[in-house]
Amino acid sequence: MIELLDYPFMQRALLAALLVGIAAPAVGIYLVQRRQAIMGDGIGHVALTGVALGFLLSSNPVWTAVLVSSLGAVAMELVRWYGKARGDIALAMLFYGGMAGGVMIINMAPGGSTGKLNTFLFGSITTVSVEDLGAIVVLSMFVLAVCLGLRRQLFAVCQDEEFARVTGLPVRLLNLLLAVTAAVTVTVSMRVVGLLLISALMVIPVAAAQQVTRGFAATLAASIGVGVAVALSGTVVSYHADVPPGASIVLLAIAVFALVTLAAVPLTRRRARIAARQESAEPADGVVLEKTASGSTPSAP
Repeated sequence: MIELLDYPFMQRALLAALLVGIAAPAVGIYLVQRRQAIMGDGIGHVALTGVALGFLLSSNPVWTAVLVSSLGAVAMELVRWYGKARGDIALAMLFYGGMAGGVMIINMAPGGSTGKLNTFLFGSITTVSVEDLGAIVVLSMFVLAVCLGLRRQLFAVCQDEEFARVTGLPVRLLNLLLAVTAAVTVTVSMRVVGLLLISALMVIPVAAAQQVTRGFAATLAASIGVGVAVALSGTVVSYHADVPPGASIVLLAIAVFALVTLAAVPLTRRRARIAARQESAEPADGVVLEKTASGSTPSAP
């Protein structure tokens, strides 16, 4: 294991995986709360257009993907607010429009671009350059600054928009910021996990953490822990098995979710028995039972 660190490309890949493992669940917990778990898929397909545009312009695809996916995420929010289309329809248009744009532009790009595109679709540990790593570090810091620095505000908006608006929070601005942050997270992760699989790393660690934690802060911490563990482990498996890292990372995440779910069965039953006893007893004045993080309303951070 230690000998892997002798290779510069593995040093870059593992550092990128560490940052992605932290950033993806940090955004994903808000998307899960808003019941927009597949938003990352839609943004990933828009980012495909940005990657293709980068190839066409002979520039770094990471930055063009950030720009295009951010514009797509903002457009989705605007359609949701001002259009008559529902949120899922706006997401579908983002999904298919991004794929169509990417296919069209990649065929206009110089020869060889189609082969390079696979490394962005499924991830690659050998293609994380020093320049890519620098971009991943900068963008990850932005994601964490938003997700951790504004966690109370984002929690309130994702939990109940109307209540957040009544309390004076800039709901639309925060929604836009969350959409852009999700777009940045997708582009940060595409070198390691791939555009087609990044949504899984944003959602599955959160789903696993919800099985055993109570409260927003605990769920966030556990989600990041799971994300880091599967991202690093999946990258190592990718090296030894010679498979795309995105596939190994996502399969490990699913395995962790399955194991945690099975292990949580006794805990869930115990909580159910406690809740039943508390419901049958006369509750004391002023006592409010805290709902679990796996339920509809996690406690405030």
